[in-house]
Amino acid sequence: MTTNDSGSASKPPAKDPWDLPDVSGLTVGVLGGTGPQGRGLAYRFARAGQKVVIGSRAADRAEAAAAELGHGVEGADNAECARRSDIVIVAVPWDGHAKTLESLREELAGKLVVDCVNPLGFDKKGAYALKPEEGSAAEQAAALLPDSRVTAAFHHLSAVLLQDESIEEIDTDVMVLGEARADTDTVQALASRIPGMRGVFAGRLRNAHQVESLVANLISVNRRYKAHAGLRTTDV
Repeated sequence: MTTNDSGSASKPPAKDPWDLPDVSGLTVGVLGGTGPQGRGLAYRFARAGQKVVIGSRAADRAEAAAAELGHGVEGADNAECARRSDIVIVAVPWDGHAKTLESLREELAGKLVVDCVNPLGFDKKGAYALKPEEGSAAEQAAALLPDSRVTAAFHHLSAVLLQDESIEEIDTDVMVLGEARADTDTVQALASRIPGMRGVFAGRLRNAHQVESLVANLISVNRRYKAHAGLRTTDV
């Protein structure tokens, strides 16, 4: 081999960012699955053919909500929901976020966790963003769940649209953040299971605060225009 030959090996082609894994066989758990956002996500994933388990502090409450949703959705207490799921979406209220995750650290170990919680405050001027000590809800989740693979997604979805059975497609992009490409690819693929949606990689967890905060702006948009606004990214 000559000197010139030693450096001539071509690099492998870059991975296609839209080459996403098949997630149809994964079980999705939704913590906070009895609230509006959790119910809406559970309904949409189940309607798309995903196996879904919703969790609540009380198993009977989760079971009742699951029966109302149909499409094979099952209900359980939060711990059982986490144990039975491959991917766990955190859709609990912000004021119960830390306590819920601390109590489920063991059950969520080794799981892919998707945090969609938006830390917000409200006053006479409307909604405004709160900034957790860790930087964001997603970063708080990562700090509390050191043995889990934490990502962030599904922040900007209207619970009203998610739960509306008459709507076939929801025209929006889902910003997905995380530290490992395999994990964000999986969450992107999951988002794309819902007709009309597309999962788009939006950076690492350190960028989650502004994604969570943007919900305050969307609330202002929705109030002014009587809408259920979402987001679309251009040129990708």
